[in-house]
Amino acid sequence: MNEVLLRSLTPSVLGILVRRGADFAAAEDAVQDALVEAVRVWPDDPPRDAKGWLVTVAWRRFLDATRAETARRRREDLVDEEPAPGPAPASDDTLQLYFLCAHPKLTPSSAVALTLRAVGGLTTRQIARAYLVPEATMAQRISRAKRTVSDVRFDQPGDVATVLRVLYLVFNEGYSGDVDLAAEAIRLTRQLAAAIDHPEVAGLLALMLLHHARRAARTAPDGSLVPLAEQDRGRWDTTLIAEGVTILQVALARDRLGEFQAQAAIAALHADAPTAEETDWVQIVEWYDELVGLTDSPIVRLNRAVAVGEADGPRAGLAALAVLEDSLPRYTAVAAYLHERDGDLKTAARLYAEAALKAPSLAERDHLTRQAARLNARRSR
Repeated sequence: MNEVLLRSLTPSVLGILVRRGADFAAAEDAVQDALVEAVRVWPDDPPRDAKGWLVTVAWRRFLDATRAETARRRREDLVDEEPAPGPAPASDDTLQLYFLCAHPKLTPSSAVALTLRAVGGLTTRQIARAYLVPEATMAQRISRAKRTVSDVRFDQPGDVATVLRVLYLVFNEGYSGDVDLAAEAIRLTRQLAAAIDHPEVAGLLALMLLHHARRAARTAPDGSLVPLAEQDRGRWDTTLIAEGVTILQVALARDRLGEFQAQAAIAALHADAPTAEETDWVQIVEWYDELVGLTDSPIVRLNRAVAVGEADGPRAGLAALAVLEDSLPRYTAVAAYLHERDGDLKTAARLYAEAALKAPSLAERDHLTRQAARLNARRSR
């Protein structure tokens, strides 16, 4: 059975049920039931019209639930109006589902969970495993999210920027459990790009592809992190790089620059360099300047300090770093790197050790600890 096809049909089937009059929460439950039934039935008896089959089964499951709620008169009226089985309507409400699942009323974690389930077609169990939480916890999170948006009109305009941030959150989770969230985020962003013509949607898709192209080279066989400058560029996926660069070029040509396009441009410059030494750091600094203008983000300024250190020397990088708050995530690690580049191995070793204590992940902590040990070994020779 084609699981990708099944999940790709989820938003349009859900949209059809909502358009017929089902409330979002009940419709989403019914679609999930239909997906489970498809997994059970399709391998032995595949339908001619997959979408039509899902719509029919989901609608019947919705009606079954509706009949049990006799107190709800409006839903009882819908029972008498069951459409005859047949080809599913061609309308596509995918974009509205993206907007609904990334509604400003939702917390980021709830928006991510609801997007993966309602738009991505993942089960609650799959989402729970991906985020390493109990299934019951994830089920409660999704139920609360559905209740939160239950009174939102389905055709209400949404915010593309909010949707993109939710998808970027999914992408940055990477891989855990039995679901590759980075690949899932790319699939959902492709789907969004097909539903809306927006340069920032294209920019995010390009950024994801360019980052994902380096995935195989990011870790050593023992699971340890491999910094960008030390990665085996022969392991980068040139097909994904070429696709990402092409998408980005088309988006930039529209002259409506946004933060994801600027980030993608930086990623493209890294991908274009045959070796780390040949990286065009001057142009990367220029793109970081654009990004600072768009976001005024302290994290962007932190990354810019690294680029300045490469383009203009470590002392220029340290000067750019000095104006930032030292409480920023990875500030200490950046300071350690720049001090090492400047030849101050004692200070760099101390800062690497401090950064290791603040690391957000075990892999990053181990990497920073090894950096400190490496410098201390050099100093003792």
